[in-house]
Amino acid sequence: MNDRAVAYYRVSTARQGASGLGLDAQRAAVEALCLSRGWELIAPPFQEVESGKRDDRPELAKALHRAKLTGARLVIAKLDRLSRNAKFLIDLQESGVPFVAADMPDANELTVGIMALVARQERQAISRRTTEALAAAKARGQRLGNPNGAAAFRRAGKGNDAALEAVKAGAADRAESLRGTVQALAAEGITSLGGIAGALNAQGIVTARGGKWHASSVRNLLARVQK
Repeated sequence: MNDRAVAYYRVSTARQGASGLGLDAQRAAVEALCLSRGWELIAPPFQEVESGKRDDRPELAKALHRAKLTGARLVIAKLDRLSRNAKFLIDLQESGVPFVAADMPDANELTVGIMALVARQERQAISRRTTEALAAAKARGQRLGNPNGAAAFRRAGKGNDAALEAVKAGAADRAESLRGTVQALAAEGITSLGGIAGALNAQGIVTARGGKWHASSVRNLLARVQK
């Protein structure tokens, strides 16, 4: 293999992509790694803006294709940020292109394969638990669904216990998926509610409802993570 590298950056929303939030940090991490190892970055880098609702990654496909054509390795900034995305990991594993992640430089094809299996099982487990809870409720004759969500049930002091349990299970799974991110922020000295909220928003990580983080939502997240 030659000493060339293809950079791939990823942000999760069009707004974040337009503002450049998170991209500077990714570029800095990739460039620092390449400099330390004497790798030449092939320009231009490939940058993906994802909506979170789509699994196709045309820019990743282009980056992998360029790496194959040039015999270069693919370099990304943060594998841990994508470690729960089974589609990304499977594409990376099956491409046959050597890769290096700046945050996990010793990760290899076996590491990614294990991550892909874990990510796939987590997604299946979340889906299965939600489906089973709703099916059990339906079997008991409970009416499913409420256009105003779980908050309306709580305000009314009544509602669908199974649906509420499904919501709680989803929130617990979401918190668990963010455990590593929260621990990484703490290691960097970011421990205040506002600081964590700002860091999560800067990384393009959304709440379980797809919104931005605030001190109150971070407080709820930490309470679940610490259970």
